[in-house]
Parts: sequence; structure tokens; C-alpha cells
Amino acid sequence: MPLQDFIFYFKLGWAHIISADALDHQLFILALVAIYSYVNLKQVLILVTAFTIGHSFTLLLSVLDIIRFDSRWVEFLIPCTIVITAISNLFRKNFSLKSIKINYFLALGFGLIHGMGFANSIRIMLAKDQNIGCGLFGFNVGLEAGQVFMVIFILLITFLIFNYTRIKRISWVLFISAAVFSLALKMALERIPF
Repeated sequence: MPLQDFIFYFKLGWAHIISADALDHQLFILALVAIYSYVNLKQVLILVTAFTIGHSFTLLLSVLDIIRFDSRWVEFLIPCTIVITAISNLFRKNFSLKSIKINYFLALGFGLIHGMGFANSIRIMLAKDQNIGCGLFGFNVGLEAGQVFMVIFILLITFLIFNYTRIKRISWVLFISAAVFSLALKMALERIPF
């Protein structure tokens, strides 16, 4: 794969997470990461990698034209995944690593849905390329890099909040999760496909 092709798809994956148009993905990552602190960096990186795996799997199946989804339903389901993740945070009483293992399954499963969101756009680009695998690889590396950047940014903010303010972890989780829930619910209601 020529370096310029890799860079093109890397930038596409990066923008899929970092750009202003990626609010739904950013909210999902924020909801997933809100219950963790900076000491859980390793667990959080595994978590976002699970999301990337789910996202990549659906994207691959779509690009290979094995599955197709009505984009109206996908655009509705994406904020629904954010709502569910935020609700899960709001009713959580314990933040031990054992109690939050469900997040790995949420990340992987909801990654499948989020992967459908970009599938229609990238399918056309990748279908024109001779080497679909290399394009998907570049895209997924960019996607993962964007997520890692977001995770480090979020955990840096939590570090500052927990160490330089009197805000307690439960208050932070409730505030972030409620805000994400509100925004995602508004998005879901605006996108009802029927």
C-alpha cells in the first residue's frame, strides 16, 4: 500500500472520531470512559480497542457487500447506544473493575452499530481500490489513534478534576452521564426513522 493511500485512510479514520461532525462517536467514548479514572488507562485502551474491533468488523462486512443497513435506522440506533451507555453509568453504584466488565461487551456490541454509520460512505471509496484490506487497515489505525487521543484527553481532565478540585468521582460520573444522556436522547428523538 503506498504511503499516501495509508495517510488518506488514516486521516479519514481520525476525522471519523475527532471532527466536529463526529459528535455521536465522541459522546459514546465520553460515556464509556466517564466511569474510569486516569489510573485505569490500560483498561480504557482495551475498551476502545474492543469498540474499534466491533466497528471494523461491521465496516468490513459492509464494504464486502455482505450486509447492508438502512441508514435512517443506523443514524437512529447510534444515539440509542449512547443513551444506553449513559443510563448504565447513571445506575452504577460501584466502580470496581470487576463491576464494570460489562462495558467491554457494550463497546464491542455497540461498535458493530457505529461501524454501520460510516459503512455507506467508505464502501464506495474502498470498492474502487484494488486492495480493500490496506484501506481498511489505514482507516482503523486512524480510528484507533483518534480514540486514544480522546481517551487521553478525557482522562487528563479527570486527573485534573480529581486532584485539584473537591469534586467526587460519583458526582463527575453523574454529571457527565446525565449530560451525555440528554444530548444523545435529543439526537435519537430527532432521528426516529418512522
